[in-house]
Amino acid sequence: MAGERILLLGVNHKNTPLEVREKLALSSGYEEPLQALGKIEGLREYYLLSTCNRVEILVSANDDADVERELSRFLFGEAISPEQYKKYLYCYHNEEAIHHLFMVAASLDSMIVGEAQILGQLKEAYRWSAEQKCTGPILNKLMHKAFSVAKRVRSETRIGSSAVSISYAAIELARKIFGSLENKRVLLIGAGEMAELAAEHLVGNGAKDVVVANRTLERALDLAKRFNGHAVGLDELFEQLEQVDIIVSSTGAPGIILHKDDVKPLMRNRRNKPLFFIDIAVPRDLDPALNDLDNVYLYDIDDLNNVVELNKAERDKEAVKASRIVDEEALKFKDWLAGLAITPTIAALREKGNKVSMMELERTLPRLKNLTPKEQKSVEKMAAAIVSRLLHDPVVFLKSESCKDQSEMKVDFFRSIFDLEKKE
Repeated sequence: MAGERILLLGVNHKNTPLEVREKLALSSGYEEPLQALGKIEGLREYYLLSTCNRVEILVSANDDADVERELSRFLFGEAISPEQYKKYLYCYHNEEAIHHLFMVAASLDSMIVGEAQILGQLKEAYRWSAEQKCTGPILNKLMHKAFSVAKRVRSETRIGSSAVSISYAAIELARKIFGSLENKRVLLIGAGEMAELAAEHLVGNGAKDVVVANRTLERALDLAKRFNGHAVGLDELFEQLEQVDIIVSSTGAPGIILHKDDVKPLMRNRRNKPLFFIDIAVPRDLDPALNDLDNVYLYDIDDLNNVVELNKAERDKEAVKASRIVDEEALKFKDWLAGLAITPTIAALREKGNKVSMMELERTLPRLKNLTPKEQKSVEKMAAAIVSRLLHDPVVFLKSESCKDQSEMKVDFFRSIFDLEKKE
């Protein structure tokens, strides 16, 4: 990977609180942020991932470009000062970046290890980058390898079979509050993928009715039909709150859509029957002060991290196997990258050897006037054999394991010794 490096910068649920992450959430989608990324000097290829739990940028950049600072500015803008965001931001280079990406794809870096949703999010983010021509040979190869690593982990381990999704973790919290979910009524605010997953788990655990409130009524109708429920407009939200037991909110709104003062009078009409809110939106949809109301329970994404994980011992055991697969595949990709630098160097070395041979033959053969055509051919073969034998050991060295360690530095030194043209 001559003259360039792979960088991965980001924040996630492990080291960055929700109030910081929600300032980075790209609720407007991928198109505009990708266009903005393309204006950063020194980037050759770039990819962006934004989910509820992480925002990450993966790039292939010129070796001499100071892109790390510019990418940090892109992520945080004016929302947080550099002094503050340095304690949240992680930055991985080359092999570490590759390894981290594979860990994310295999769901080993997820809030709940083994959940399958992250792979779909990676593929969607990659589709946007690829369609806008942001990726090239390096990142295309890397992303497809990440997908195959995730597939291998799923097929060779049981990490998915004993894991729970974020939505399922929310259902476990609901069980603690209600005891049973049988015949509980559910309101979904927003009709996205997370809301759909939550509805699947709720209905599967006994909920009898699903109401969908969404800005786009057509999407609400589609989702409600799937669960034999019904759709309403967002202007009917307060009326519905009096009748339901569980509310799952996952809109793309830029700020709070439901405040404490909105819910307080409703609790009198409900005769203080418990009301359970699950806020899985980033930025948050629901006022944290809702928890101050009697018989109102609010949990956001960060709270889900505290849910007791099912089959934890089994997941941890499978995670060890999965991590070994990730380590192995990351090493393979490192070797492929090293080959990108070595292959053109070997070609340049052989080309120079052949040029020297041809030049000397052109000077020598005219002086050997008594040679027959057959003898002339033998001289040419001898010259080619000498070149091949002389270059054999240097080529073996380039392909050896010892050259893979600090390969870029060694390849550059090798090219200097043989005075090969500078790599592109």
